[in-house]
Amino acid sequence: MKILLLGSGGREHALAWKIAQSAACEQLYIAPGNAGTAAHGTNVNIAVNDFEQIRSFCIDHQIDMLVPGSEEPLVLGIYDFFKSDDALRHIPVIGPSKEGAQLEGSKAFAKQFMQRHHIPTASYREFDDSSFEEGLAYLLQHPVPIVLKADGLAAGKGVVITSAYEEAAAEFEGMIKSAKFGDAGRKVVIEQFLTGIELSVFVLTDGKNYKILPTAKDYKRIGEGDTGLNTGGMGAVSPVPFATDAFMEKVENTIIRPTVEGLRKEGIIYQGFIFFGLINVEGEPFVIEYNCRMGDPETEVVIPRLQNDLPELFTAVQQERLDTMQIAEDPRAAATVMLVSKGYPEAYEKGREITGIPLPAKDQLVFHAGTRAADNKVLTNGGRVMTVTSLAGDLRIALAHSRQTAEDIQFEGKYYRRDIGYEFIS
Repeated sequence: MKILLLGSGGREHALAWKIAQSAACEQLYIAPGNAGTAAHGTNVNIAVNDFEQIRSFCIDHQIDMLVPGSEEPLVLGIYDFFKSDDALRHIPVIGPSKEGAQLEGSKAFAKQFMQRHHIPTASYREFDDSSFEEGLAYLLQHPVPIVLKADGLAAGKGVVITSAYEEAAAEFEGMIKSAKFGDAGRKVVIEQFLTGIELSVFVLTDGKNYKILPTAKDYKRIGEGDTGLNTGGMGAVSPVPFATDAFMEKVENTIIRPTVEGLRKEGIIYQGFIFFGLINVEGEPFVIEYNCRMGDPETEVVIPRLQNDLPELFTAVQQERLDTMQIAEDPRAAATVMLVSKGYPEAYEKGREITGIPLPAKDQLVFHAGTRAADNKVLTNGGRVMTVTSLAGDLRIALAHSRQTAEDIQFEGKYYRRDIGYEFIS
């Protein structure tokens, strides 16, 4: 089987590493890939949103399966693009239709979907330019803290949580009137703040059946102690200690099953990953957000713990027989630490040489994110540069090993959080 994987981050490196291990994978291509993915397949200089070039490549290279790693091509409708083209429709796309991808592409769509199917989530209202004054008035009488979410995709940065009405009003105006997040913020969801601890739950669905993958918890804030600006993610751990069998039974019964059944009942085509961003509020799970793909950096701890053959699972998705598969998890804990460029998540420099990258080992992997190869060197090419993932029988040991390797890897301006997993190791 010839597989084309779309994306260039740490998530795609982890997926490439896993896919390439399968005997079913004859050839793996990654578009556009990074300096790390090149070790597992062939990087192809095609942007994830260039559907015409992707089309030509799939035809010319007789691609048998397309795996979109990131949300952009899914939200833009790459599934529908393939299924509406006679030359492409035979190629399975591991991801939802454009309508299904709206679970991530539109916060308002997701909230309305959850309301229709009685899925527990925070109460909310949505506003746009036409209802700006109404929204401002609603905001100023809303209990604090206040959560404001840009409706569309904003690279993980379109959420503001504040206890100051003045700041909330300024952010609300900035999103709608000044296009702070571009078109993504033309509509804003204001929702109730929930107090609890977050986790990420992932399922793979064939549209009828689903399988739950290993749980994870990521850390979004740039600063230690969960302080500072939101980022795309600074690290992750798996499994999540408080995600007990009893808690996960609640998650499955009140959230996962109603979501998959709701999609099917509404005739929404969805064959791929569903990411449930959840919060545990005094033992009860609520949905914060959906994503239509795997998370990053959660993928870098979930995929190393997944013992199944990934292309085999993808084939079962395409053939709607996931119910015949069993998920096998590595019993060890996994911990990943993200190394980022100085200044991230705001302005940062690229092109810094990276040294001290270790070779892969049985209990440790380095996944590249924002890197590129040039003149036999590996250079920084993004805000989030690479993750170090370690596996061990104890989470504390896994975290210590990841931190040690993060210390050994060198590039100018390197920064990483040293407190990933802090709630679980005190």
